[in-house]
Amino acid sequence: MSLKRAGAIALRQFYLYRGSPARILPMFAWVAIDVILWGFITRYLNSVASAGFNFVPAMLGAVLLWDFLTRVMQGVTTAFFEDVWSRNFLNVFATPLSISEYVTGLVLSSVATSAVGWAVMLALATTAFGLSFFVYGLLLAPFLLILFLFGVSLGIFGCAVVLRLGPAAEWLIWPIPALLSPLACVFYPLSALPRWMQYPARLLPPSWVFESMRKVVSGGTPSRLDLLRAMGLAFVFLFLAGWFFTRIYRYVLRSGLIARYSAESVS
Repeated sequence: MSLKRAGAIALRQFYLYRGSPARILPMFAWVAIDVILWGFITRYLNSVASAGFNFVPAMLGAVLLWDFLTRVMQGVTTAFFEDVWSRNFLNVFATPLSISEYVTGLVLSSVATSAVGWAVMLALATTAFGLSFFVYGLLLAPFLLILFLFGVSLGIFGCAVVLRLGPAAEWLIWPIPALLSPLACVFYPLSALPRWMQYPARLLPPSWVFESMRKVVSGGTPSRLDLLRAMGLAFVFLFLAGWFFTRIYRYVLRSGLIARYSAESVS
């Protein structure tokens, strides 16, 4: 794999953002709205709840971590969609670029955009609502890593779905984080779910991250086994997403669908 080729994919996204303020604004606008909305909600809950519990790290922190995962996923899919929207997809794969180089380029693009969004979220939450991520201690690093890996997995999976079904299928991809959030247990413990929902929830790495986060906020110590389980699941999802994208790419290439990639669908 050539890192120069992968870097070229990320560099293309940089040029697109540099020349288009309309692409830059959403990186900040939706993040700011989420932080402000949930910041005032947690401030209100602190004013009516019993003293001794701070909702800011428990809820606003959870919102920021989930938004981080969402931005990572959207960073991958948006970079892919740019090639789809510009009808550049076939040109890209007419080059010697390999699948691994292309996907790595998408991930590098996501790293840059999600880092910017994360910095804005952190600055706004800290200055406006007093959220300090020091309350999570060193565990913040594995939390972010697990969420990042899972977000990349969702992004690669979403790209594969659109590659197979056509550009019109992108509307199936945007709601994925919202559809998974009930099982991810962002705002409530795993035990709050019905028993039949707990089984799929335990297969999602974010559920273990947010369970551990709530233990930290409550003054407890999260289980290392839970974090290792979450990390292992994140790598499994990443592997499966890469395998799925490769299979889909080979199928559309072998069947000739890639040459008929239109603005609507592939059939």
